[in-house]
Amino acid sequence: AERKPPLFNMNAMSALYHIAQNDSPRLQSNEWSDSFRGFVDYCLQKIPQERPSSTDLLRHDFVRRERPPRVLIDLIQRTKDAVRELDNLQYRKMKKILFQETRNGPLNESQEEEEDSEHGSNVSRKMDSLGSNHSIPSMSVSTGSQSSSVSSMQEVLDESSPELVMMHSDESTINSTSSVVHKKVRDHVFIRDEVGHRDRRPEVRPTQSVQNQALHYRNRERFATIKSASLVTRQIHEHEQENELREQMSGYKRMRRQHQKQLIALENKLKAEMDEHRLKLQKEVETHANNSSIELEKLAKKQVAVMEKEAKAAAADEKKFQQQILAQQKKDLATFLESQKKQYKLCKEKIKEAEGEMNEDHSTPKKEKQERISKHKENLQHTQAEEEAQLLSQQRLYYDKNCRFFKRKTMIKRHEMEQQNIREELNKKRTQKEMEHAMLIRHDESTRELEYRQLHTLQKLRMDLIRLQHQTELENQLEYNKRRERELHRKHFMELRQQPKNLKAMEMQIKKQFQDTCKVQTKQYKALKNHQLEVTPKSEHKTILKSLKDEQTRKLAILAEQYEQSINEMMASQALRLDEAQEAECQALRLQLQQEMELLNAYQSKIKMQTEAQHERELQKLEQRVSLRRAHLEQKIEEELAALQKERSERIKFLLERQEREIETFDMESLRMGFGNLV
Repeated sequence: AERKPPLFNMNAMSALYHIAQNDSPRLQSNEWSDSFRGFVDYCLQKIPQERPSSTDLLRHDFVRRERPPRVLIDLIQRTKDAVRELDNLQYRKMKKILFQETRNGPLNESQEEEEDSEHGSNVSRKMDSLGSNHSIPSMSVSTGSQSSSVSSMQEVLDESSPELVMMHSDESTINSTSSVVHKKVRDHVFIRDEVGHRDRRPEVRPTQSVQNQALHYRNRERFATIKSASLVTRQIHEHEQENELREQMSGYKRMRRQHQKQLIALENKLKAEMDEHRLKLQKEVETHANNSSIELEKLAKKQVAVMEKEAKAAAADEKKFQQQILAQQKKDLATFLESQKKQYKLCKEKIKEAEGEMNEDHSTPKKEKQERISKHKENLQHTQAEEEAQLLSQQRLYYDKNCRFFKRKTMIKRHEMEQQNIREELNKKRTQKEMEHAMLIRHDESTRELEYRQLHTLQKLRMDLIRLQHQTELENQLEYNKRRERELHRKHFMELRQQPKNLKAMEMQIKKQFQDTCKVQTKQYKALKNHQLEVTPKSEHKTILKSLKDEQTRKLAILAEQYEQSINEMMASQALRLDEAQEAECQALRLQLQQEMELLNAYQSKIKMQTEAQHERELQKLEQRVSLRRAHLEQKIEEELAALQKERSERIKFLLERQEREIETFDMESLRMGFGNLV
């Protein structure tokens, strides 16, 4: 529960890169079964949507498998057998240590307090130096059947010297915490006899003196209000570092949010520009359509007016033509009548001459002479009347035929005007359609240019923001590297200053802890022995005493072994050169920082490549969209031109057929009227 989360002490940006790129955690050790390893992998899937629910986990094979009922009992028995092998070997060493303690006597209270405070500050500094390196994870190994006092002593040894951790990993539990000194006395109070616990016997309470001593230490450590200058300085420095990291991360997040806002603002601006452009083009298309309709209406009105004017002119010309024919015929008739009068006068003179001759001829009767003269006059008048009627008939026929011919000519002229009007209208429509198509092509080209320009602007801003982000990340990483190097240098300097004092303090702390543990354990065994003798029959006292004696021997042997091993390891570690460890830490730090920098560079290169690939896809998508839109536009233009040509052909064909029918009807009517071919 006291472990820090993974990547807790890592730089925030580096942690983000690790979390984003690393796979889900897995069980690396081979001591786990395949079924359990598969169950953990099933639970910790990387994609959240693929993770199972509690119902799915309850149906997993690992949860539903059959388990033997004696697993815990076998584990306890195996642990007991392993521990008892060392009991007799360590018991005598324990006795020697106790005898040495009896001769030297306990330490006084002031000396203990001084050593406790000195050791607490040293251990705290040691833990701070260890905790600053995030590459060292918290370790935890399970204990056997040892007591809490043994575990408490071992915690101090392991926290004081990192080299002891791996050598004692099979006997104790190591937690990453700096509160070891606070825990040591409390652990003495709650020592539990595991043999009695396994036998479900009542636990022996510690004596009143032990409780008072534990309460004294606990209150002293918990309510201390006066802090040393080094502790205050270290806390201020840590707080400043946290503020720097927090401010750096806040600035990075603020920059990312600002970049996102800039991209969104640019996208909205470009979208509004595109909407405005399309609205402008749509208005231009609508204006062109309205103007085309107005022009066609004007042309239709103009053609109707011209046709009406031509019809009126044709009617006037026809009337004038008729009047001209009538006037000419009237003139011809007058001339004809005048010639008839002259001819009549000549004939009359001839008749008079013939009458004179007849008067001279007395053989012919007078009555016969008058009859001849009257008959001759009647013939002359009849002939003149017939000639006049024939002339009038010819004039009437000529008048009707010429009027009919004039009407046919007027109709042909009207047909030509209709053909001219419909061709003019169709040509106007074609011109308007061509202008519309040219405008649509121009609109498509302007839209294409705007789309390419907007895409280039957006991609340029995105690349600029990514370059700025990568530059900021590199600067933050370099600053983080310098800070880590400064911290490591400061830590090594403090280690060099504190090395002799720390070694002495660790030795005294180990010895004092061991002595306190022995005293507390001895008192507890005495109290437990008295309690067991009181609650059991006298016949079992011998067995109980032997069992307690064996248990005490075993635990004292364990304590002796741990004490001797701790002193030897501490002395052995004293022989190691501190500069080698520091050089190894420097090398590890340089390697770690180099790996983080390489990881950052790789991540930035990956982001850059992904962005370039995205830009390439966007460009290809835009090119495909533009080409498809242009193809649709060209197809639409071809279809509209084909439809317009079809309409032109149909209308001209319909007009010519109608005009041809009108001419045929007119000619048939002329034939029925007896005028023959008027072409």
